[in-house]
Amino acid sequence: MEARDIIFSVVMVFSAFVLAYRLWGRYRDPAIALSAVILVGMLALLFLSIDERLRKIERGLSEKERSLRVSLQSVEEEVREKVGTAARRLEEVREEILKRGYR
Repeated sequence: MEARDIIFSVVMVFSAFVLAYRLWGRYRDPAIALSAVILVGMLALLFLSIDERLRKIERGLSEKERSLRVSLQSVEEEVREKVGTAARRLEEVREEILKRGYR
C-alpha cells in the first residue's frame, strides 16, 4: 500500500465523520450518522483491498512474463541450432549432388 492510498482513505473517513456530524445535527438519528460512517469506512477498505489484489495480480503476471521470456529464448536457441544443422546437412547434400553431376 502506498502512503497516498492511506491518506485518501483517512480523508474519506474524516469526511464521513463530518457528514455524520451534520446529519446528527439535522435529524438527530444516530442510525443515519453511524451508517454513513460505516459505509464510507467500508468503501475505503474495499478500495484498499482491490488495490492490493491488483498489485498481486500484476506481480504474478510479471513473473509469468519473465518465465515466458526465458522459455522463448531457450526455444529460439533450439530452433536456431536445428535450422543450422539442417542447413549444414542440406549444403552437404547439395555438394554431393554437384560432385555427382560433374562426374
